[in-house]
Amino acid sequence: NMTFLPGIWWSLPLVLIWATPPVTSSWWYMGAVGSSRVMCDNVPGLVSRQRQLCRRHPEAMLSIGRGVAAWTAECQHQFRRHRWDCNALERGQRLLGRVLLRSSRESAFVHAISSAGVVFAITRACSQGELKSCSCDPKKKGPAKDSKGHFDWGGCSDNIDYGIKFARAFVDAKERKGKDARALMNLHNNRAGRKAVKRFLKQECKCHGVSGSCTLRTCWLAMADFRKTGDYLWKKYNGAIQVVMNQDGTGFTVANKKFKKPTKNDLVYFESSPDYCIRDRDVGSLGTAGRVCNHTSRGMDSCEVMCCGRGYDTSRVSRMTKCECKFHWCCAVRCQDCLEVVDIHTCKAPKSSGWISRT
Repeated sequence: NMTFLPGIWWSLPLVLIWATPPVTSSWWYMGAVGSSRVMCDNVPGLVSRQRQLCRRHPEAMLSIGRGVAAWTAECQHQFRRHRWDCNALERGQRLLGRVLLRSSRESAFVHAISSAGVVFAITRACSQGELKSCSCDPKKKGPAKDSKGHFDWGGCSDNIDYGIKFARAFVDAKERKGKDARALMNLHNNRAGRKAVKRFLKQECKCHGVSGSCTLRTCWLAMADFRKTGDYLWKKYNGAIQVVMNQDGTGFTVANKKFKKPTKNDLVYFESSPDYCIRDRDVGSLGTAGRVCNHTSRGMDSCEVMCCGRGYDTSRVSRMTKCECKFHWCCAVRCQDCLEVVDIHTCKAPKSSGWISRT
C-alpha cells in the first residue's frame, strides 16, 4: 500500500506537494529511482509542466516531502492561538481545500508559506548533495570584501537561486495556465513566500590565524531557520492587503484607497475571512467547540474571542512538571518532579453542534 500525505484532488497549485509521500516511504524512494515516469504519471491533478519536472527530477520530490512537513508545522505554529488553527491539514484535507478555494487571508498565507517550504527544502537538498541537478552556490567562489574587510568564499553556500527557480517552475505551473484574478493572487503570494526565504540568507564566517585571530576569513551564505520565514510571513498575514483587479485585468489595486499599494513582499487577498466560530464545510471551518482558551488573555486566544461569546467549561487536571531546579557546577541542572493541579478552559459548543446546513 502507498501512504501519502493528505492529497488535494481539486485544481490548486499545490497538488503534488500534497500528494508527496512521507519521507520515510520506501515505495517513494524505489519509485523515484526506478520508474519516475510511471510514478509521476500516477500522481493525480498535475499539469503537464509539473509531470515533466517530476520525471526529470524524481529525487527532488522527496525533498518536497520534507518541505511539506516544514511548512505544515510552521503554519500550525503560527495559527496555534487562532480560531482557524491550520489543523484542518490533519483533521480533514477537504476542509483545507475549502479554505484555499476562498480568496482569503488564510489562503494567502498558506500559498506563501508552502511556496517558501519548497524553496527551503530544495535549497537544503542542493547543499547536502541530494540532487543531481544542483550543488552549492557556484557563484560564491574566490576572494571578496565586506564591511569587515577581505575574505575568501569557502564552505558550501546555500544555492537559494536554484531553490527559488525550481519552486517557481513547479508550484506556479498550474497558476500560469489561468489568467483569472485568483491565479494572479496565488502567483503574487507564491512569489512573496519565495522572497521571504531569501530575505533571511545570512553570511557566516570562520576565522583562521594565530590564536583564532581573523587575519584570514572564510565565509559562506546560509539560510536561517525556517521559523524566521514563518514569523516574517505571519507579520505579512496580519498586514495583508485587500485588493481588487484593475480594469485591464493585469494586476491589482487596493480595495480601500486609504491603504498603501501592495509591494512584491506583501500578501494580498480578495475576500474577507469567515469568523471560523462554527463548523461549516463550505468555508472549511471546524469551529472552536472544545478548543483550549486562555481566560486571562486579551488576545486571539482569550476565552471571549476563541469561544465566540459562547462561554467555556473548566476542568481541573493533574500533571507532572519539573520544579525546584538547581544548577550544579559544572555543568548540570537537576530538577524534581512535582504534581501540579491546573484548570483547563475549553470552549462550549453552540446549541447546534453539527455542521451548518445552507439548504
